[in-house]
Amino acid sequence: MTLENGIRSDTHVPASSDEPKRVLIVLDVQVNMLADPPKGVPSAATVGPNIAAILAHARASPTPPRIVHVRNCGDIGEPDEPGTPGWQLVHEPLPGEFVIDKRKNNAFAGTDLGALVPPTAEIVLIGMQSDFCMRATCSAALSRGNEVLLVRGAHATYDRVEVLDHGTITPASVVEAEIEGELEEAGVVLLEMKDLPGLFTDS
Repeated sequence: MTLENGIRSDTHVPASSDEPKRVLIVLDVQVNMLADPPKGVPSAATVGPNIAAILAHARASPTPPRIVHVRNCGDIGEPDEPGTPGWQLVHEPLPGEFVIDKRKNNAFAGTDLGALVPPTAEIVLIGMQSDFCMRATCSAALSRGNEVLLVRGAHATYDRVEVLDHGTITPASVVEAEIEGELEEAGVVLLEMKDLPGLFTDS
C-alpha cells in the first residue's frame, strides 16, 4: 500500500463540512509496544486493556468521535520497522476510521493528521510513549488551539536510564507521572479510567 504525506493512500480526508467535535487519537499502539516486557512497556498488561476499553467505548458511542490510528515507522532493524510484526497496529481499524503513518515524535509533523483534526476539535489522546510521541503530539495539539484530554493509565513508556546520573534507572511509572504533571501544567486535561462512561457522550 502506497503512502502519501504520511496518510494511507486508501484513506479519504473528509471535507471541512464533516469536521468532528471530538477526535480520538490512538498513538503508536503497535505490537512491539504491548509485547511482554522487557520488549514491551512495563505496564503493558494494564495499559493495553485500558486502551482497548477506551477504543471500544468510543466505537460504541451513539455519537462516536473521529478515530485516528497513528503508526510509527522506525528505521531498518528497529522493532517498528515498516512491514515487520512489531510495526503492526494492535487494533485493526474499522471502516470509517483513519490510519496515519509517521516518522517523528510529533504526529502532526510531516503528516496529514492536521487535515483530520480541526483546531476546534477536542482531542482524546491515548497510546505510546509518554515522554516522546505523547508529549510531542499533545504539545503540538495545544499549540494548534485544540483542547487535549489525556487519560491516566492509557499511556505508557519504558524505564528511563539516567545517563548523567551514573546510569541509574527511573521507573516508567515515575516518568509517566512526570509527563502528566508537565502536560497538565501546559493545559492538558487529565482524566481517569473511571471517567470513561461520560467521555464520548456529546461528540
